[in-house]
Amino acid sequence: MKSLFVAGTGTDIGKTHVACALIRALRLRGQSIDAFKPVVSGFDPDDPDVSDPGRLAQALDEPGALHRISPRRYRAPLAPNLAAALEGDVLSLDDLVGDCQDRLARPDRDLLLIEGAGGVMSPMTDTATNLDLMVALNLPVLLVAGSYLGTVSHVLTALEVIRSRGLSVTAIVMSESLAAPDLGQTGRMLRGFETRAPLILAPRDTSWSATELADLTFPQATKDEAAKVH
Repeated sequence: MKSLFVAGTGTDIGKTHVACALIRALRLRGQSIDAFKPVVSGFDPDDPDVSDPGRLAQALDEPGALHRISPRRYRAPLAPNLAAALEGDVLSLDDLVGDCQDRLARPDRDLLLIEGAGGVMSPMTDTATNLDLMVALNLPVLLVAGSYLGTVSHVLTALEVIRSRGLSVTAIVMSESLAAPDLGQTGRMLRGFETRAPLILAPRDTSWSATELADLTFPQATKDEAAKVH
């Protein structure tokens, strides 16, 4: 089973927006997809559909999959370790890694997306960040950024720390921020400093199809390649 870790340069920059669009695009191509978000905070059990796992479940067309997608759900809109503490729980990196590895061990889908919480360096436990979880899992990274003023610095910083820990970046997706500079202009500015990973621009539009990202994730065979198969 192919797997990607969906990481962000910060909080509320569009990780779930991008993940849902990729899920829909690949499902249209007949790929079987699943999503896993090991911990989520700011979760309202009275309105689960607006949460990150709720949106992922809708993209998967599996409305009953909330528990499978996010087994650790906390109400407070705080860092996961703080939200967990308010409910009497203590998050540990070993537990989060174990949850992810259990899901990775079930090769029942073509692709599994594991989505982090917050930014690359956001705390997940009292002593571990998203990056620590990413390193432990050692999966290719899909890095999602915003298009706000200052995002180029945040992207380059995130790339530096991700690569310094030996992780590979499959692609960078710049998700459009509201009331921000022009998305295309910001993307071109980033491309002047980062040329290694593909850069995809993602308008904040529910009709964005993520076709280009789907092509990177599961490249479609050319006519010549398909002829060789048959």
